[in-house]
Amino acid sequence: MNESIETILEKRLGRVHARQRLGIEADSEAKIFSQGINFFHLENWYSIHSVIRNCFRLVGLYKRGKRNAVDIRIQHNDIQLAALPKKFDGFTILHISDPHVDMDVDTVNAIIRQLENVSYDICVLTGDYRAKTFGDYDATLEGMKKIKAHLDDEVYAVLGNHDTIRMVPGLEDMGIRVLLNESTTLERDGDIIHLIGIDDAHYYRADNIEKATHDIQHEEFSILLSHTPEIYRHAAHTDFNVMLCGHTHGGQICLPGGFPIMLDAKCPRRLGKGAWQYHDMAGYTSAGAGTCIVGIRLNCPPEITLHHFYRA
Repeated sequence: MNESIETILEKRLGRVHARQRLGIEADSEAKIFSQGINFFHLENWYSIHSVIRNCFRLVGLYKRGKRNAVDIRIQHNDIQLAALPKKFDGFTILHISDPHVDMDVDTVNAIIRQLENVSYDICVLTGDYRAKTFGDYDATLEGMKKIKAHLDDEVYAVLGNHDTIRMVPGLEDMGIRVLLNESTTLERDGDIIHLIGIDDAHYYRADNIEKATHDIQHEEFSILLSHTPEIYRHAAHTDFNVMLCGHTHGGQICLPGGFPIMLDAKCPRRLGKGAWQYHDMAGYTSAGAGTCIVGIRLNCPPEITLHHFYRA
């Protein structure tokens, strides 16, 4: 007899984490106002989405924004750290965030085209694979399967605020290791670095850094995957060397010069897109590969990122 998703998740994550996340999802589905957890959710206010689209049509920017949305750029980010183990000098991580694959099939095709031109050691995905924040996720898994077919073997992921934890078995069945307050060790000729992933800290607040780092020694090199940059203080003071995240879309619709009109994240604007530093921790917030709410981008190109690690 086939096991239920709930049973699989309890075995995979433990009863407390699985039931906590499933319960919060059930309480919060489709709500615009959520009484305490990120009070207002524009993603769930579907009547306003058409208003926004029509406004851009009226000012003649909608078609241009649609073209921009699939003009995915490859960004290169050099990370130089003295603490990097010697054998990882030149290590490269491919970073894809916020594809929202069921929003527009053209986004999936654009990502796949760019994957033909990149070389890397491992791939990390920092959440928001689904367009809606609730409901069916079969189309999401189908879109992710198409992308995974063009990725090398080692792929690690965390969930975002649009993703249901029920997607985890499907993602892992296709070869994507989902880190949910968990860590894994990467090894090269005796040198190691730790890759840690936390559950969504933006909406579900199910992140647990203490649990994720339980077996990691203070002096060991570590990289944190988080959907959102909002936990940058917690990460820096936990002594992570690097933090990779997404969520913000870089603003998605920006003023000339790339200045975002709105960033849906409680963090300084300088952490909203691209490379940044907080204390001794190097950070990077991806502008994302997809779109949310409306399928356009202005003055904020979508991206996939190659992080190149070097010993300082």
